[in-house]
Amino acid sequence: MNAPTAPGGSTGPLPMTVPAEGLPGRVRIHEVGPRDGLQNEQATVPVEVKAEFILRLVEAGLDTVEATSFVHPRWVPQLADAEELYPRLSGLGARARLPVLVPNSRGLERALALDAHEVAVFASATESFAKANLNRTVDEALTMFEPVVSRAREAGAKVRGYLSMCFGDPWEGAVPVEQVVRVCRRLVDMGCGELSLGDTIGVATPGHVAALLTALAAEGIGADRVAVHFHDTYGQALANTFAALQHGVTTVDASAGGLGGCPYAKSATGNLATEDLVWMLHGLGIETGVDLGRLTATSGWMAEQLGRPSPSRTVRALSHKDPS
Repeated sequence: MNAPTAPGGSTGPLPMTVPAEGLPGRVRIHEVGPRDGLQNEQATVPVEVKAEFILRLVEAGLDTVEATSFVHPRWVPQLADAEELYPRLSGLGARARLPVLVPNSRGLERALALDAHEVAVFASATESFAKANLNRTVDEALTMFEPVVSRAREAGAKVRGYLSMCFGDPWEGAVPVEQVVRVCRRLVDMGCGELSLGDTIGVATPGHVAALLTALAAEGIGADRVAVHFHDTYGQALANTFAALQHGVTTVDASAGGLGGCPYAKSATGNLATEDLVWMLHGLGIETGVDLGRLTATSGWMAEQLGRPSPSRTVRALSHKDPS
């Protein structure tokens, strides 16, 4: 008997749909592969390949694709082509949201000059990571972001606040929930419309996720303002995502093909793969708008450009050719 055909032409099994009670009917996937994924590559991907990658992701049904970062090229040379890349995406603006990361006021002005409508700042929940990543204390970094967020909102741009090390830090260990809540409160108060809670080194577990979301809700920061961003270092990313869904979260960050990782976690296997997330969500009867076949083909294509197989289990499974 032939294997069923997945949307987009990929062959292989599809998940049986068995809904679970208490979960959202639809989840918005915030695709971070072109930015968070490619910035961690050793080699610089040509701008033409990046543009094609983003186009294919949009054509696969992803309506939010984080395109690039307007950081100084010295710090992230892999994304030094932001000014060249972003104009190439102008035709996609009506089909997808194309947010960009801005590290400071200069980065924001570069993004606004290219008519970016959504930007993100990147804060830390811990002093050690703030020092390592931004060479500032947590409070100094938040103070730096305040005029960036204010200026972005004045220009009509939406602002997302990334918060790294929400569950564990390689230098400080487990991060107290109340410490994370305090920084989240600051980001919301300065004007961030959405918070992305990062498990930067992949140490979170479902109970920890539930505790943080419960504490945020008690602070008045509901699930409608929150996204989750899990790394799969210990194989917990999908379990943690499920726990977040149970607490009402409807925005999940993921990276096509599982691209990306964290340089501070040597054993990290990267971001939660978008295909693995879609497989689980579709099996739960949760709508995403994503064509799994097209997405899998896109990640397979990108893996070829990078010269290595995709770490996504779903990509590998659906790309497997039956010798019979």
